[in-house]
Amino acid sequence: MKKGIIGKKIGMTQIFDEVGNVIPVTVIEAGPCVVAQKKTAENDGYEAVQLGFMDVKEKHMTKAEKGHFAKANVAPKKHLKEFRFDDCSGINVGDIISVETFAAGDKVDVTGITKGHGYSGVVKRWNTAIKRMTHGGGPIHRNIGSVGANSTPSRIYKNKKMPGHYGSEQVTVLNLNVVKIDAEKNLIAIKGAVPGARGGIVFIRDSVKA
Repeated sequence: MKKGIIGKKIGMTQIFDEVGNVIPVTVIEAGPCVVAQKKTAENDGYEAVQLGFMDVKEKHMTKAEKGHFAKANVAPKKHLKEFRFDDCSGINVGDIISVETFAAGDKVDVTGITKGHGYSGVVKRWNTAIKRMTHGGGPIHRNIGSVGANSTPSRIYKNKKMPGHYGSEQVTVLNLNVVKIDAEKNLIAIKGAVPGARGGIVFIRDSVKA
């Protein structure tokens, strides 16, 4: 991985290319991010950089967080994320990572937290079939059906698809195209949808499977 940045999802829109084709894009306010910490093979066993995004007042931070930023001599940031780059030698604490590190045509992976749907049934959560709605089906049209027999196996198998908490989990979408960069407004337009609601924090990095 050569590039990475933290951003905030603004929303979706569409833009037109040179021949007039419509491209659905997600607009993300990416950076500017500051390097708050640098991990080295000598001290930590691996190389990585920690990026900070979005200013925050000190009164909203713990004493440990204040000390972390004071040691790096950088302004406090609300969100931190560690990126393992192939080569961290040219990056130092205090450096600014902007959206200009990416360019139109790049392939990226975007990680975010999906929208939460609360406690959901199996039809919504796992897309299971519903029972037929005629001939006395009864009030079980969206029920789960058979779960575990009494004698064999006398238990419910692990990973059985059942009702439960749906959403609010980390998801990464691979191989998305960067369509446009606006360096003045720190905006990046990525083709297609990315996980999360408007205002959610996302992590953009070079595609690992491109």
